[in-house]
Amino acid sequence: MDCCYRILAINPGSTSTKIAVYENDKSLFLKTLRHNCDELEKFEKVADEFQFRKDIILQELANAEIEIESLSAIVGRGGLIKPVEGGCYVVNDRMIEDLKKAERGEHASNLGALIAHDIAREVKDAQAFIADPVVVDELQDVARFTGHPKFERKSIFHALNQKAIGRIHARSMHKKYHDLNFIIAHMGGGISVGAHRKGKVIDVNNALDGEGPFSPERTGTLPAGDLAKLCFSGEFTLEDVKKMIKGKGGLVAYLDTNDAYTVEKAADSGDEKAKVVQDAMCYQVGKAIGEMSAVLKGEVDAILLTGGIAHNKYLVDYVREMVGFVAPIVVYAGEDEMKALATNALYALTKEIEIKEYK
Repeated sequence: MDCCYRILAINPGSTSTKIAVYENDKSLFLKTLRHNCDELEKFEKVADEFQFRKDIILQELANAEIEIESLSAIVGRGGLIKPVEGGCYVVNDRMIEDLKKAERGEHASNLGALIAHDIAREVKDAQAFIADPVVVDELQDVARFTGHPKFERKSIFHALNQKAIGRIHARSMHKKYHDLNFIIAHMGGGISVGAHRKGKVIDVNNALDGEGPFSPERTGTLPAGDLAKLCFSGEFTLEDVKKMIKGKGGLVAYLDTNDAYTVEKAADSGDEKAKVVQDAMCYQVGKAIGEMSAVLKGEVDAILLTGGIAHNKYLVDYVREMVGFVAPIVVYAGEDEMKALATNALYALTKEIEIKEYK
C-alpha cells in the first residue's frame, strides 16, 4: 500500500467507550474507557452524553500524543438509523439528523457517527464513516412476524462484531463466511444471538429493546401480559418503563450492578443470589442458541461466543453443556470491533469497497 492512512475508530457502548488508532492495518493505540452507572445516570438521553464522551476521547488522544490533524478518517460504530444492508457508509447530514432525533431508539452506538462527524470537521480532508451498524437488516421474511400486525420484529443487534467474528472464524477454517452457517452470540452490555446463513443474519433477537436473553443492563424478553398491566398501573411513566427495559434491567435490576465480572466473582465467592442470577443469564443464552439452531434446521458449522462476558469460563461451560451437541463451540472473548471498524474505513479510503450513501 503506497499511501499511509491514519484512522481513529470510536465504539461507544452502553458501559464503555472504546477508541483505537490504526495506521493502515497496524494498531497504534487502543483503549477502553469505562463508565459506571453514576457517571451516566446524570444524562437524561444518550445524545446528552455527546460532549462528555467526545471530551474524554480527545483527552486520551492528547495523552497518547496523537494529533487529530494526522487523521485521514474517523469511523464510528453505527447507531439506530433506518434499516440498511451491511457495509461502510459516509456520515452525512441525513444520518446526523436521524441520530439526533433518535426516533428509532436511544443507544450509545448513536454517538459513534455524531462524534466521528464532529471530529472530522476539525481535520482538513478527513472523512467520517460508520460500518455494519446495529440496524443491519437481513432477516428472512418469516422472522419478521410477531403474532399481531401492529408489531413487527426488528433487526437490532451487534452486527459489526458478529460479522467480524464470523469472517475470522471462516478464515480459520480456510473457508469463506458466505459459504458457512454460524450461530454467534455477542455478550456484552446487551446480548444478541444471531443465525448466520451463508453470510446473512436471517434471524436475531432485538438486543436493544426487550427481546432475547437478559444482560447486564437489559431485561430481554418480558411476559407481555404482566408488562401491559405494569404500564397501565399508574405507578410508572413511559420513560420509567423504557429505562426498566434498557438501562436498569438485567443484572442492574437483580443485583444493582452492570458489571458481569463483579457478579461472576460474587458467585464464585458463594453469593447465592449472584449465582442463581448468573445461572439464569447463562440459561437464557443457551436457550436462545438452541432456538437459532432450529432456524438453521440443524445445519450449523460452529457456535461462536464473543463479547466481554465470553471471558467467563463458568458461562462458557454452562452454555457448552446445554448446546454443545448442536455444533463445535469456539470462544472469541472480547470483540474484534475496533479492527473491523478500522478495516472498513481503510478499504473505503483505498476504494477496495464501495462507500455507501445513507438516504
